[in-house]
Amino acid sequence: MKQITIVTQDRPGLVADISEVLTAAGVNIESLVAEQVGALATVIMTVDNYDSALRAISKMPLSAVTEDAILVRIDDRPGALAGIARRFKDAGVNMRSIRILCRDGGRAIVAISTDRTAEALALVRDVLIS
Repeated sequence: MKQITIVTQDRPGLVADISEVLTAAGVNIESLVAEQVGALATVIMTVDNYDSALRAISKMPLSAVTEDAILVRIDDRPGALAGIARRFKDAGVNMRSIRILCRDGGRAIVAISTDRTAEALALVRDVLIS
């Protein structure tokens, strides 16, 4: 799965502007997380049409970074996420972002982006969603 990350100065209407540009390009946002960190805002999203989204965002005064996110399915119970995070820590693989996308029926789907995707895939092979 590909995800798009935008880091920019925080301001009122940032998410409205991004979502309106994507709407105009016919792009549907599948997941979105927006957070303020001091004077900066971070927006991480997945979309249904990755290339169109990048073209639309490139017309804005924003910089977008794209990266692969690994999807894993874990048990929805205390300690399950800690177990996955421990694998990365023990292997020295940095998790750049991690998001719980959904929880259903005792399971959770988690998106993880790392600084070393190939190694990360090997770490979670047993819980990987292909």
